[in-house]
Amino acid sequence: MTFLGMPAPPPAAAAPNGGPAQHGGPVQHGGASPEPGPVPTGAPSPDGGLDLTLLYRGPLASCDYDCSYCPFAKRRDTPEQLRTDRAALERFTGWAAGRAGTGDTLALLFTPWGEGLVRSWYRQALVGLSRLPHVRRVAIQTNLSCRTDWLAEADLSTLALWVTYHPGQVGQDRFLAKCRELDRLGVRYSVGVVGRPEHLADARRLRAALSPGVYLWINAAEGHRYTDAEAADWQALDPLFGYSRHAHPSAGRPCRTGESVLSVDGEGTVRRCHFVRDVLGNLYDGTYRARLRPRSCPLPVCDCHIGYVHLETLPLYEVFAGGVLERVPHGW
Repeated sequence: MTFLGMPAPPPAAAAPNGGPAQHGGPVQHGGASPEPGPVPTGAPSPDGGLDLTLLYRGPLASCDYDCSYCPFAKRRDTPEQLRTDRAALERFTGWAAGRAGTGDTLALLFTPWGEGLVRSWYRQALVGLSRLPHVRRVAIQTNLSCRTDWLAEADLSTLALWVTYHPGQVGQDRFLAKCRELDRLGVRYSVGVVGRPEHLADARRLRAALSPGVYLWINAAEGHRYTDAEAADWQALDPLFGYSRHAHPSAGRPCRTGESVLSVDGEGTVRRCHFVRDVLGNLYDGTYRARLRPRSCPLPVCDCHIGYVHLETLPLYEVFAGGVLERVPHGW
């Protein structure tokens, strides 16, 4: 799937499929500014419940691509593993639907190890969740290898996609045709590329061909040190690349994870994020709720966008206001 800078995979899996973080100052964005969307906070919702952002990752670990930097490339889950993943996802979506009337509001990002949208249960989950009035955003990270017609059934004011383009895995014309289908349907989405040197020409062509209203993000390649000249090439495509070029010091710094942002696995185990393994409780018995509180980060650095976007010492909730989960800057 996408190259994100993930933590250590579950037992029996390989090393993470990740990409370093972002570091930099303020930038200016082009385009007209839409009405600002809701910015996640740790405050109670207006109805007395909680306003929660949940990053869900079930046991799915198979992908239809074979990127050299990803340990899940062309991995196949067994039928039993797929049944387990489907049951776990259906349990999670059932829990989310069951929060209706409790006062809780939810923003949900699916971050599967593999490619989820080639599986019918992920498509069905996104459609169903998008229609729930207490779900303010539902998004998924995807390579967009799936068909797109199912999106017409969703509430597109709620659903969004975080899309990664993988040069060498799919022809750019075919990928762009999928993006144009998203444009025709009115789907909110971002597109990204891993900033490996051999991807630069493809990324430039992609930026030129995408609609100007689509944000193209660049993830710094894991282990690659960028010269200033190299960084400038990527920043010309993504004005926010400065945030991804270096890992962010995080030890002792306040982070929204563990208070209003949580990581959930297929068994319902709740942790503050994908990178800190301390358990806060279980989603399904509600034990996590008593442990929600402001926290500082225990790790020395945070080098993945889905982690450091929640650091309170960075301005990214303002930069991505209304688009934190799908990685769309405000006003893009």
